[in-house]
Amino acid sequence: MGRPLRIEYPGAFYHITSRGNERRPIFHSGTDYERFLEYLKSATERYAAQIHCFCLMPNHYHMLLETPRGNLTAILHHVNTGYTNFFNTKWKRIGHLFQGRYRALLVEKDSYGVELSRYIHLNPVRAELVKTPSNYPWSSYRAYLGMRDSLPWLQKRYLLGQMGKGEKEAQKKYRSFVEEGMGEPVSDPLQKTVAATLLGSEKFIEWVKERWVKNRGFHRDIPALKKMASPPSLPFIREKCDTVFGNGAILSRRVALYLCHRFSGLPLGEIGKFFGGISPSAVSQNSRRVRVCFEEEPELSKKVEPLIEALSQ
Repeated sequence: MGRPLRIEYPGAFYHITSRGNERRPIFHSGTDYERFLEYLKSATERYAAQIHCFCLMPNHYHMLLETPRGNLTAILHHVNTGYTNFFNTKWKRIGHLFQGRYRALLVEKDSYGVELSRYIHLNPVRAELVKTPSNYPWSSYRAYLGMRDSLPWLQKRYLLGQMGKGEKEAQKKYRSFVEEGMGEPVSDPLQKTVAATLLGSEKFIEWVKERWVKNRGFHRDIPALKKMASPPSLPFIREKCDTVFGNGAILSRRVALYLCHRFSGLPLGEIGKFFGGISPSAVSQNSRRVRVCFEEEPELSKKVEPLIEALSQ
C-alpha cells in the first residue's frame, strides 16, 4: 500500500483523523479521554502545536491542527504513540492501537476552517451519541460556547473571530452556525478534497502543486502526488525521444508516439493529430508494434527505460 502524502511547512493547517485498529475503541473510560487531552496539551507546550478544535469519538478522533514550526510528524508521533503506550499499559494489551497512519488533510485555513470545525463538532450527533453537540463532553464545542474553562491551550480565537468581534456575540453566532447543521443537511466539506490530501481554493491547490509536487519530485509509493501532477505534454515527450534517438529519426517518432499514448492521458485522436494527422487506430497499432520490438530487441528496451522512468515521475 502506498504511503500517504505528508506536506509539512511552518503555518500549515490540517484536518487530522486517526482511527482505532480494526475500528475498535480507543477509549474505554473517562480517564482515557482525559489522558488523551493531556497529550494534546503537552503537544502544544512541547511542539508549539495549535489545536483549534477536536472531537474524541469512541473509536477515532478528529482535530483541526496548525503547525507554526512545520512539525506535523513529531506532534502526531507524540500524541498517538504516547497515548498508545498509556492505553496498552492500563488495559494490559500489546500491539497497535491506531489503524495504520493517521490521515492529514492539508487545508486552506481561511476558506474551510470554520466549515470543518462544524463538521467535527457535529460528529457525535451524526453518530447518534447525543441529540445536540453541547451534550457531548469529549469535544471542544463546549469550550467554544463558554461552558468549559479547563482547556486554556485550545486556540479558540481564530474560529470565533470569524463569527464576530465580541466574545459573547461570537459564541452565539458560532452556536447558531454549528447547530443549524442539525436541521437542513449541509454539504460535507470533505467531499471537496483533491487527491484525498488537499482542501482549498484553486489558487491554494495550484500553490501546493507548484511548491510540493514539481519541486519535491515524484514518488511512486505516494499516490496523492501522482493524482496532483500534470501529465507530460506531447512536445515534451517528443523532445525527450529526439534527444535519445536523434531529431527526426523514424525510431524516435515511433517511440515518442508509443510514450505519448502511454503517458500523456490524451485521446488517441489528439495524439494522432500532433503526429501529423494519423488515425486513432494507427496510434494503437504503433504502440503494439513498439511493445513487440521491446521484447525482441533488449538493447532498444534498455535505451527506452530511462525515458519511461523519467515520464513515470
